[in-house]
Amino acid sequence: MFGIENYLGFILAAILLNLTPGTDSMYIITRSISQGQTAGFYSVLGITSGILVHTLLAALGLSVLLANSPTAFMIVKYIGAAYLCYLGLKMLLSKNSSSITNRLSKDQNVTSQKAVDGWQIYKQGVLTNVFNPKVALFFLAFFPQFIDSSYAYGMLSFLMLGLTFATTGFIWCLSLALLASKFSKKLRENPKIESMMNKISGVVFMGLGIKLLTEKA
Repeated sequence: MFGIENYLGFILAAILLNLTPGTDSMYIITRSISQGQTAGFYSVLGITSGILVHTLLAALGLSVLLANSPTAFMIVKYIGAAYLCYLGLKMLLSKNSSSITNRLSKDQNVTSQKAVDGWQIYKQGVLTNVFNPKVALFFLAFFPQFIDSSYAYGMLSFLMLGLTFATTGFIWCLSLALLASKFSKKLRENPKIESMMNKISGVVFMGLGIKLLTEKA
């Protein structure tokens, strides 16, 4: 089907890989713990969209350029690391928003404010995933193992596998977001603890950025 070999095996492998802790899962858990279920949901959407972007790039053959060019790999890696560190520093320097949130809850425009915040978190999730060159190289190494080399429409095979991987990842990441936000709900109701969790989240993001900076192709 669509030039895909052992599709069931791919699904099982994708599930196991999604269960393995990584940058994406840490990002989602951290967002969910520090900012709640809505933030976790938008971060999941962002990460999933980033996976779809990598799928398209791999299908078009653009990710091959990243794999074959150390310079391109380094540039993308530095951008991704710098962005994660920027998000972390932003959270470390941010002030406690509890009182602001309480005032907003009385305002009739609270819905639109939440939408703006959600959009920002979504974009951050997309950029965090897209500017991780290891994801692109992983797709190039993993997907071809399940594609018939003689199939004339290899791009279609890449897209089907990418959609499958994104679907399994979305389900798992959404579960992480819901669980993390649920168990931290009581903690976020305390302004001091909420502020502390935001600072910890900032440290985690900066740590992820430094970790990405040390990655090699």
